[in-house]
Amino acid sequence: MLPSRASVVVVGGGPAGFMAAIAAAEAAGGRFPGGVLLLESTPEPLHKVLISGGGRCNVTHACWDPRVLVDHYPRGGKALRGPFSRFATGDTVAWFQAHGLQLVEEPDGRLFPRSNRSSSVVDTLRRAAIAAGVGLHTAQAGQTAQALPDGGFRLRLRSGAELVAEHLVLATGSHPSGHRIAASLGHGLVTPVPSLFTLTLADHPLVELAGVAMDPVQLELLLTPLPGIAATTATKPQRQRGPVLITHWGLSGPATLRLTAFAARALRERRYRAELRVDWTGGRKPAELEGWFADARREQARRQLGNWRPWPDLSRRLWLHLLALGGVDASLRWADLPRRSEQALVTALRDSRYQISGRGPFGEEFVTAGGIPLAEVNLATMESRVQPGLFLVGELLDVDGVTGGFNFQHCWSSGWLAGQALAAQRTCS
Repeated sequence: MLPSRASVVVVGGGPAGFMAAIAAAEAAGGRFPGGVLLLESTPEPLHKVLISGGGRCNVTHACWDPRVLVDHYPRGGKALRGPFSRFATGDTVAWFQAHGLQLVEEPDGRLFPRSNRSSSVVDTLRRAAIAAGVGLHTAQAGQTAQALPDGGFRLRLRSGAELVAEHLVLATGSHPSGHRIAASLGHGLVTPVPSLFTLTLADHPLVELAGVAMDPVQLELLLTPLPGIAATTATKPQRQRGPVLITHWGLSGPATLRLTAFAARALRERRYRAELRVDWTGGRKPAELEGWFADARREQARRQLGNWRPWPDLSRRLWLHLLALGGVDASLRWADLPRRSEQALVTALRDSRYQISGRGPFGEEFVTAGGIPLAEVNLATMESRVQPGLFLVGELLDVDGVTGGFNFQHCWSSGWLAGQALAAQRTCS
């Protein structure tokens, strides 16, 4: 039975909402007379946690220094320095361990539950909420909120039910409902756009190489100004280096996702049309490549080019493609490789150009860039600067991170800070 009044109502049963509700209830220690309510619009809370990381849940990333951690957020990074100085990766690991869940670091820095199952994270959060006395109500979607003259809020749900809250926490992620409620309470909105997506290549010259993965690859997005489109701060080239996967429609992999995250708005403004420069060597210098070719001429003189690659990690399928791209016969012996053909291969390896024609075909972007402007929020407490008693956490804000657990980390941090601030206000009142 949904009560008609509560001390704290958290709208949104995702990672940030759960953390805010648990942290508030734990820190207050029963000092909220009306209790802490957590409302989730779907029948199953924490669904995003459950499906994340291929069902494993990348909880956070082993980036322990807040000064370095903020570099992984294309939007909001600098502003997060303060919040992360109070609750960052180490605090997240300690919090989950204190609640019975141990996280394990993988070689690339991602941290997963030891069980390797996202359900363990969900179970931990649900148990912690129950233990703290949080009242969880599912299939309860917030629709409108009204600030009351004497303080507090009247929240109307989609079902038609109403309840009064002394404090209101919006943790609705990128869902428009949270944006509408925040706007009705005086907040602005940075228009959300997709972030962290794969790229479709025009005419897909690499389609026969689908499935090939290379690491490292250096990507450079050439964002030249387009006629009729207003210039932005993102017209300078965007670069990323790391693993790349060739797909049936274009390019994916961590380096591609990072690139699209940092260039999300510029790509949207250009209707996802741009030129992509790919350095398949990962940034190696021309002199190093020339040294490889010299060694190959001397040590592999009788072997055909197609049967011996300059370095072992270079995919043979990709190497044959680059030979064809450079107009070089794969049956040619290394001893007979002309200098002009060598230069053509160096160019193909370091400076292949492709035309981007759109995002990946499945709408698989997991994050949006945009939300409530950070200037409208006190980031020490996550309380609104516009409406006292209102707190905003998680992906509702104009903050987004790259892949690797960084978006979850912001949810844990902002939720925890809001919970602590709510409990502190109750103690002082």
